[in-house]
Formats: sequence, C-alpha cells, structure tokens
Amino acid sequence: MGRLDGKVAIVTGAGRGIGREIALTLAREGAAVVVADIDETNGSKVAEEINSVGGKAIFVRTDVTDYENVGKMVKRALDDFGGVDILVNNAAVWNIKLFKDSVPDDWMREIRINVIGVLNCIHNVLPHMMEKRSGRIVNIASDAGRVGEPWLTTYSGTKGYVISLTKALAKELGKYNITVNCVSPGVTKTPGAQKFIESVGEEKLAKAYPLRRLAEPKDIANAVLFFVLDESNYITGQILSVSGGYVVG
Repeated sequence: MGRLDGKVAIVTGAGRGIGREIALTLAREGAAVVVADIDETNGSKVAEEINSVGGKAIFVRTDVTDYENVGKMVKRALDDFGGVDILVNNAAVWNIKLFKDSVPDDWMREIRINVIGVLNCIHNVLPHMMEKRSGRIVNIASDAGRVGEPWLTTYSGTKGYVISLTKALAKELGKYNITVNCVSPGVTKTPGAQKFIESVGEEKLAKAYPLRRLAEPKDIANAVLFFVLDESNYITGQILSVSGGYVVG
C-alpha cells in the first residue's frame, strides 16, 4: 500500500529533471499522476515509465502560460482520474545573464512561465479543491528568490513572487483545508542546469553549500512528498529550503 493511494497529482514541467523525479516519487507512493509538460517527447516518456512499473499516469501537453490550455489539462485530470488532490507547480525557466545585458523578451519569458504559469495552474484547480474542501499545493521556488542572485536577477524576482504568493494563499485557503507550501532548491543537478554547472565547475559550486554537494532531483522530490503526506497536514505557508544549508532560517 502506498501512502498516496487514491490520490491524484498534477506535476507541471514533469518531463525531466526535478519535475520528472517528483512525478516518479509520487507515483511510487500510489498517486495517479498527470505529467504536464510542453515537451511531448520527454513528457510521454515519463508517463510511460510510470505505467510500465504498474503506476498510473497520463501525459497532457500543457502550456502553463495559456490559461485555457491549463484548464483543459485540469479537465483531463478530472475526467480520467476523478479529481485533483495535489498540484505541484514545478515548470520554470531561467536566463543566466547580467540584468544590464538582458532585454524585455528575456524578462517576459521568465515572468510568463514562472509567475503567470503558477497563477494559471492554481486558479484552475481551486474550484475543485474548494468544493471538496481538501487539497495540497506545493510550489517549487528557488533560494535565488530568498537571497537574490546576480546573473539571475529576473529569475530571482519571479521566485520571490512565488514565495510571497505561497504565504498569502496559505492564509486565504486554510479554511478550505487546502495547504500551500513551497520547496526552495539551490543548484540542482538537472539537465537544465548542466551547462551552468559545467561552466562554473561542480566542485567550486559545491563549496558554497555547507553539506559540500549539489542537490540531486530526489532531494527536492522527497521534500515535496513530505508536504503532500498526512504527516504534514498541519503545516501551511512554509518555505523549505532544500539546499544543503545554503540558506539558513
């Protein structure tokens, strides 16, 4: 028996990296998973991977920046699995350059995916969660949003928004028994971060972390799992840094 048997989870950006690991982790605990990603190839592979070992998953091509498209994805979850218990907002992009060298198109891409995408997903699942008076929302932020990082200026701002949104929504939705929490990673060894890690050097980056290593996707997925299990049902509005001590307190 899995600890999430009978639950339905939507994970955005689940085609690779942290999102993939979150989807696999929730599926291993018995959740039926909607793999929501704009990348059809990778998204389909993750759904197939879950189904091949006896789990339940569907892939739904999703553009989180498109409100109506997100609504169709949520409807698929309701139609195929009968509900939505868990939403993990993981889809995000980052652009590594100094702010003075950036252009409005750079900012808007990060804002559309990292901010508007989160709003679109939460707003579309809320009617269902509020009606049944139950739900778990986990937003993936970044410690860049907690401390601010040069070269990631706009990204830091978008993740700071996600952190504040998490706190505000937790207060608004608590009366419906909906918890809203945030997992805040540091640099994590994912395909999306590979070039950055190689450009700086993994050993050099790891020295900034008290535990002297970079995160693996499973480190982030395990924190998400905690926030959606019954053991955390009295925790809401919290920001949990999973970054080997990079951000403390």
